Amino acid sequence: MPEYHSPNQEPGSEQRMLLIFVLVFLVILLFEPLLKKYMPQQPAAPAEKTQAQAPAQTPPQTVAQAKNPPEHPVSKGKASAAAAKSAKEKEPQPVANKKATSESETVVQNDYYQITFTNRGAVAKSWKLIEKRNGKPKYDDEKGNPLDLVNAEAAAKYGYPLSLWTYDAALRDKLNSVLYVVTAQQSGGQVTELTFEYSDADVSVRKVFRFDKTYVMQVESSVMSKGATVAAYPAWPAGFGDQYNNVGYHAGQIIYQNNNNIDQIALKKVSGGNTLHGTYDWAGVSDAYFATAFLPKDPQNVAVITLRNPLQVPKDPQSPNETEAVDVLGVAVGNPSGPTIERVFAGPKSLDTLEAIPVPTISGDSPDLRGVLNFGFWGSFARALFIWLRWTYQHWVPNWGWAIVIQTFIIAVVLFPLRFSQMKSALKMQKVAPQIKAIQEKYKKYSMRDPRKQEMNAEIGEIYKREGVNPVGGCLPMIIPIILIWPYYRMLDLVIDLRHAHWLWIHDLSSRDPYFLLPIFLVLSQLVTQRMVPQVGMDPAQQKMMNWMMPLMMGFFFFNLAAGLNLYYVVYNLFSMVQQSVINRTSLGREMREMAQKRARKQAGKGKVKT
Repeated sequence: MPEYHSPNQEPGSEQRMLLIFVLVFLVILLFEPLLKKYMPQQPAAPAEKTQAQAPAQTPPQTVAQAKNPPEHPVSKGKASAAAAKSAKEKEPQPVANKKATSESETVVQNDYYQITFTNRGAVAKSWKLIEKRNGKPKYDDEKGNPLDLVNAEAAAKYGYPLSLWTYDAALRDKLNSVLYVVTAQQSGGQVTELTFEYSDADVSVRKVFRFDKTYVMQVESSVMSKGATVAAYPAWPAGFGDQYNNVGYHAGQIIYQNNNNIDQIALKKVSGGNTLHGTYDWAGVSDAYFATAFLPKDPQNVAVITLRNPLQVPKDPQSPNETEAVDVLGVAVGNPSGPTIERVFAGPKSLDTLEAIPVPTISGDSPDLRGVLNFGFWGSFARALFIWLRWTYQHWVPNWGWAIVIQTFIIAVVLFPLRFSQMKSALKMQKVAPQIKAIQEKYKKYSMRDPRKQEMNAEIGEIYKREGVNPVGGCLPMIIPIILIWPYYRMLDLVIDLRHAHWLWIHDLSSRDPYFLLPIFLVLSQLVTQRMVPQVGMDPAQQKMMNWMMPLMMGFFFFNLAAGLNLYYVVYNLFSMVQQSVINRTSLGREMREMAQKRARKQAGKGKVKT
């Protein structure tokens, strides 16, 4: 289980605590006049009690009162009743309790989700994604049913979506367990607004949810306790329903856009109960393929509470008795100084979906939620690869696996000139190799710090220039396909479109090959490709070692990676084999093979002489 970092153990915590005490003291001094003005006056209660008891006492009569004749009984009764009514109207009325007598559920549904709300805590017990694709759930669970975003086990223990988080644990438990009175508004047979209200002698709570025809809803919440406003933040406390094992939970992270900078906090760096203050265009929590993002109405006055709690989950769904410890992440976002008004997105990390959700930022640099799908360091490149792959899927072939094959073929064709250039550069390097070796022998008696070593480098550089040799010309074509692996890996690992995408025997291109056939094909294709490439500048013994070591090493690295990534590399190797076969039949290829064979015979002859 990842190490838990307590915020109390962070460097500089003592100085921060001292600063907090100083700030609290200053706030008390500055706001004391306001507190005196707006806080209820305590002496008022005894006065009201005295006034209520006054009619039972007999006030002393004055001389004028004694001289007045007695009033008529009827008139006296009417006057007394009017006076009593007036006095009653002037008395402060107690806050009416608003509580439901039994638990009830309300279902809200549109084309994208079906949410089941309960008035116990005014939370979402279920949040199913019901969007369709080809008549089937677009986002399904392991059984093929619409995926429920609510993590049932974690939510039962740590809270359901849209619960309220407060610093007072007792108040938090109360807010999320009492029975609210619910009022629903409908339009066209669908619920468009839900209002949950609760009040007693101490607490008054109001939560309003408004729905439209997208993945986004509007949330308003306010809490009063003993006449004072309480900071209570709407929360998504405990992960997502697609997290089944350690791998799924380990993908959890806190995500946010702060001052237009998109950032994320990995699971191992999240501190439970930590508060982040600042300007947040949006903040939320995500796993590999799904996310919740809170979009505050006032982004300049936001508090983000990071939540992290332990959970025991089965190691294998087939063996529920054997469990392992994981950490589940959540987040609460709201206004720390008053009622919270914000929009909430809960759904797939689909690029199309995220780009359709507007985010009114201060600078306008990121006008939508695309930052939730973070491709990392190679983000722009990976995003471009996916947009290209998606276009291929939508316009050429409606299968993600074949779309990968087509895209890989195009990449291999585009890189073919570089491969050809690599072989030409290698041939030129081999031709000047004797001259380079002679110069190196000439200067080998000098140390690396000797200034005369610079003369050696100058002579070698002059040969390269005269013969038109680029020392890195043979490396660049080899590096580019390797560089492509990382953004391709990030793309295939993150885009939800490949989740549960089928191709031949593969049932999920985002998961590993269930039969490990693609990793095996990768090793075999790499072995064949290595043997086909004439390596003119390498010792035969080293060449033999590399021909076996590189493919086996690649197979080891790719063994557990996504089937889509293995498919990309296998297809690239197959096209490379075809290209290499073509190159080997050219004059350049024949010349390189002859030089490689000549070098091998020479090395073999040296071996016989030594023997």
